[in-house]
Amino acid sequence: MYGERLSRLEADVEQLKEKVFRTRARLSLLKETVLHGVMAGSRTIIAHRNLMGAQFRLVKIVYFLDDAQVFARRDDDGALDSEEEIIVFDGNLVPGPHNATLELTYRGRGSGAFSYLNGYVFESRSSHSFTASEGGSVKIVSAGFEQGNLTTEMSDRPAVSWQELGIDSGGRPTGETRSRKSATRPRPKARKRRATRRKRRR
Repeated sequence: MYGERLSRLEADVEQLKEKVFRTRARLSLLKETVLHGVMAGSRTIIAHRNLMGAQFRLVKIVYFLDDAQVFARRDDDGALDSEEEIIVFDGNLVPGPHNATLELTYRGRGSGAFSYLNGYVFESRSSHSFTASEGGSVKIVSAGFEQGNLTTEMSDRPAVSWQELGIDSGGRPTGETRSRKSATRPRPKARKRRATRRKRRR
């Protein structure tokens, strides 16, 4: 009786060991597959440049890569305006199609007859699809610029251009360039900031 129970227990232990072994093997294979995909993917650098006119102050930038937020920064004092280029992502991507989405927030800036611009906030959004090639390297550059002329409505001026630059192992351009300019979609919104007043206690 005792010997039969011991035999069954030993058999159960052996089956459990076999399941653990198969599970470890599957996990090891999955790990190798994922690591191979990432290591074989392209080094991808994503950067943003602000080329807007003096009447727009960049106060917030949010970046999504394949619907996952990878960068967010806000500064109301103009620090984002002063940076020539902002690196938002630098890493390897699994080979295949990817999508970058950019959300920008500007605050109007003006003086004298144009001081009313200080009360407005402009929001815009733009996306760009690209392909990460196996073993390749690419730099995606978005640039917020002001389109139109003096007769163009302020809310219609924010636009975004996208560039794909071939780069070497050091991140330096190799000369291969693909460009695309587009107005932000959906159409940028302009809203007036609400002034808040505190009531005095009597």
